[in-house]
Amino acid sequence: MMNKPRSGAIVLFTFSLTILAAVIAIGLGSVTIPVPEIIKTLFSATSTAVHDTIIWDIRLPRVLLAMIIGANIAISGALLQAVMGNPLADPGLTGVTSGAAFFVLIIMLAAPEYTQFIPIAAFVGGLLAATIVYALAWRRNGISPITIILSGVAVNALCGGGIGYLSIIYSDRLPSAVQWLNGSLAAKGNNALFMVFPYAIVGWILSIFAIRKANIIRMGDQVASNLGENVNRIRILLSILAVFLAAISVAAIGMIGFVGLVVPHMARLLVGSNYKYLLPMSMALGALVLMLADTGGRTLFSPLEIPAGILMAVIGGPYFLYLMRKGKF
Repeated sequence: MMNKPRSGAIVLFTFSLTILAAVIAIGLGSVTIPVPEIIKTLFSATSTAVHDTIIWDIRLPRVLLAMIIGANIAISGALLQAVMGNPLADPGLTGVTSGAAFFVLIIMLAAPEYTQFIPIAAFVGGLLAATIVYALAWRRNGISPITIILSGVAVNALCGGGIGYLSIIYSDRLPSAVQWLNGSLAAKGNNALFMVFPYAIVGWILSIFAIRKANIIRMGDQVASNLGENVNRIRILLSILAVFLAAISVAAIGMIGFVGLVVPHMARLLVGSNYKYLLPMSMALGALVLMLADTGGRTLFSPLEIPAGILMAVIGGPYFLYLMRKGKF
């Protein structure tokens, strides 16, 4: 059993570390900006015009967006793992991400005049994919962990085929969607940030209220039923919340894999399985991990830029194989 004061201290330390890393990340790029200059720009009006433009219009929105998306996907993964009783559950592996991406791509390529409906399309696509996976994985004695993964593979393949078909018939419009498909934060400014932020706030508030239910359901269906809880209702509500957080993230920057798988595992090792600490820890770590991936992608290989989604796949793929090898399901 993890010591509660220690768990709380670890969570606070991780949030503080994430904020510090964000300030440093703002200063990294083709033009390096010292931390004191960043702080002066953020909290006073005496900075240079060049630094002011770089920080406020380019780097700060991008860093904040990476943090918000990372937090969203990590919380989504942690909730899905509670719902499915499977530590391999994550928005990408369960088809939620690809379902949301397919529906968003329909809007982007086939009906670009309706881009204001992209968040709704992402949510509908993710929810439909999750429903299919649940329907295929459901058994009389509960949800089969292996069947969930296999169902997710099938849904991912189906949506991947749909994405490929759209890419062929709308090849003239594809260049605008390529970076988005790879989970890139390049050229994402205040518009993307302002689009996702209100939804994220709603999702985070609902996640706070979901902590008790997540703790109950992780103890098993029998215990939850003995406590007078409607297990199926809890699963449905938590799943909708998880899909919502993942879908708005896909709508903003595209497909980011493995954050929802890797980060909750890291959080669980640090603070245990109590969702009172696991959820905020996943939030902080998710923000930190995706921000580091994006910062690394735009600085380590300069002048080339590697999308954060590709770097997360390089990191998360081997970790997924490790979990499979260890039988962590």
